[in-house]
Parts: sequence; C-alpha cells; structure tokens
Amino acid sequence: MLLLMGVGLPTHSPVHATTGTLDGSKISLNTTPLDPALHGGWSKRITWERAEKATRVAINSVVFRSSGQNLTTLGTYIERLSRLLEPTLVALGVLAIRARIRQ
Repeated sequence: MLLLMGVGLPTHSPVHATTGTLDGSKISLNTTPLDPALHGGWSKRITWERAEKATRVAINSVVFRSSGQNLTTLGTYIERLSRLLEPTLVALGVLAIRARIRQ
C-alpha cells in the first residue's frame, strides 16, 4: 500500500482530451485519454485519501483480479506483483498458524 501511495497512484485521475475540427457540416472528433501522471512531493502523496484508495486498489487486484483504476506505469507493476505475492503470504500465514496450533 505504501508503494502504491508513493509512486503507484496518479496525483489526479486522468481525464480524456477531445479535439476536433469542423468542416462544413461534418465534425471530426478524436478523444484520447491522457496518461496518469504523478506530481507533487511526498506530503501530497501520503494522505488518508490516497491510503484509502491504495487499500481499495490492492484488495481489488487480489480478490477481483482487476482494480479498474488508472495507475502509473510503476503502479501497474506493483499491482501485478501484489497479485502474485499476497495469496502466497496468506497461505504461508495459514500454515504458520496451523503449525502453532498442532504443537
């Protein structure tokens, strides 16, 4: 979650940019999403709002396999890594508890 808060979540949700031209009675529009960007220092990145958002992204990526959140490039890699590591860590925790109970 700390990695997602620090470098994975964009500062602001990316918006779509629409540009177009008008020729006579025809309108031609092109809509492209802007890349998620990270701006500001650590004081703007480590907030309760971002902590809550990072928690939702981490849980959704493991439980539902898709967070549906626009993330920075590094955030996407962090999400993929958490998909691999979190179930493994939960399984190891269950085995550790089982071993303590059996003693």
